[in-house]
Amino acid sequence: MADQADMQALLRLVTWLSPAFPVGSFAYSGGLEQAVADGLVTNAEELWLWLETLLTRGAIWNDALLLAESYEGYDDLRRLKAASELAEAMAASSERHMETVRQGEAFLAAARNWPSDVFELLGQVVAYPVAVGAVAGAHRTGLRPVLAAYLGAVASNAVSAAIRCGVIGQRDGVGVLARLENTIAAIADRAAQASLDELGSATIMADISSLRHETLYTRLFRS
Repeated sequence: MADQADMQALLRLVTWLSPAFPVGSFAYSGGLEQAVADGLVTNAEELWLWLETLLTRGAIWNDALLLAESYEGYDDLRRLKAASELAEAMAASSERHMETVRQGEAFLAAARNWPSDVFELLGQVVAYPVAVGAVAGAHRTGLRPVLAAYLGAVASNAVSAAIRCGVIGQRDGVGVLARLENTIAAIADRAAQASLDELGSATIMADISSLRHETLYTRLFRS
């Protein structure tokens, strides 16, 4: 029975964090489109460095901590509300705020196909990492697996955005994801043992790119 439960949890994570899950992730680049327009990301090496930095000391690291907090507090309304409010407050731009809130709403709407009391606690408006963490916690998927799946999905979406921006091809994109594998595993393990006291980022150029994207004349993405 334990093996069956583990397989069920794995299948749910694969589904919830697949490109096909209807959260609209294809519409967002998290400021990467602006970085490409500004010449900050022009090839696979620079894309890898961009994502490696966001994972280790940027917004993606903060999302991992917020996800972990929501996973552990999935049945605690106070903790979930505080985590979501913090996630919204930490959004570096109006577009990043829109991105996390709208993806959170879309995730909850689709995830209701797996019934749980957690949806009544979360309400309708909640940041994306909080939504994923709380639902995963309610279904006991395992904290490290959902962290790794979430981080992998975020990285994959960024690679897809870079491909559509024309700075890399699919083969180079796969290579970037392969290089990020060890980092993603390490960040998942670190976030699972950390607390919200370790929130913080030092990725100023990424934040500036997110802000500048709001006025980019021609764009493919909403952030």
